[in-house]
Amino acid sequence: MTIQWYPGHMAKAKRQVSEKLQFVDIVFELVDGRLPISSRNPMLDQILQGKPRLVLINKADLADPSQTKQWETYFNKQGFAVLAINSQDNKGSKSILPKAKEALVEKLQREQQKGLKPRAIRAMVIGIPNVGKSTLLNRLAGKKKAKTGNSPGVTKGQQWIRYKNDLELLDTPGILWPKFEDQEIGKKLALTGAIKEQLFHQDDIALYGLDFFIQFYPEQLAKRYQLTQEDLQLPTPDLLMLITQKQGFQEDYEKGSQRVIHDIRDGKLGKYTLDRYEEMGE
Repeated sequence: MTIQWYPGHMAKAKRQVSEKLQFVDIVFELVDGRLPISSRNPMLDQILQGKPRLVLINKADLADPSQTKQWETYFNKQGFAVLAINSQDNKGSKSILPKAKEALVEKLQREQQKGLKPRAIRAMVIGIPNVGKSTLLNRLAGKKKAKTGNSPGVTKGQQWIRYKNDLELLDTPGILWPKFEDQEIGKKLALTGAIKEQLFHQDDIALYGLDFFIQFYPEQLAKRYQLTQEDLQLPTPDLLMLITQKQGFQEDYEKGSQRVIHDIRDGKLGKYTLDRYEEMGE
């Protein structure tokens, strides 16, 4: 299975980001806590040209907490400020401004020494589709200003949103990249909802998700679908069919696949992290 997606509006968004970069002090890069590396745009380092960055590990409520702590350490080692948040429940958002000021401390000190009048920090919010950018902006703004949705590609333009008097945020459309060099990344993005469902075979992604949970979180999988240890030893297609039947879908493999995918996305199988820190070889 090959997953590829690079709509025209994303090429335009890439150009817009490059053009607007000169107007911001810092970039807030949102990543999905369940896949902190796979949900990053590999072109971003080139696009941002060394601009100060705060990595926001979003959807931390859905991710494996022990993995999240390790990924925070990883990003710190890369020279980025980092903060784990859950924009859906507004957890951690109050710490964003202090973290941004911390990342910009040298720049702010220089401006103060020059006698420049203090102004709001200008930040660009960037991340791949469906990572939670608009939800975060709405939380910070205290009202519904940015469009939100459960599917990728909701934000199509750019808009400035003010947070109190200290922060001005530039929203941007989610940007994917032209080609997934590693198809594993495409599967992870499909499983977590960053890619529209019309662009992949749901049974393939459901099988991928089941394989992952059998390897890393078998107890959570067994609990959700009332599976025995013997069930977990079945070939994955047979296990998916068993789950399909247990869910009352008889032999409707497609409905069973949809149920597994959405259960994983919604956290009904428990907290999980697809990008394993131990596999980074740090």
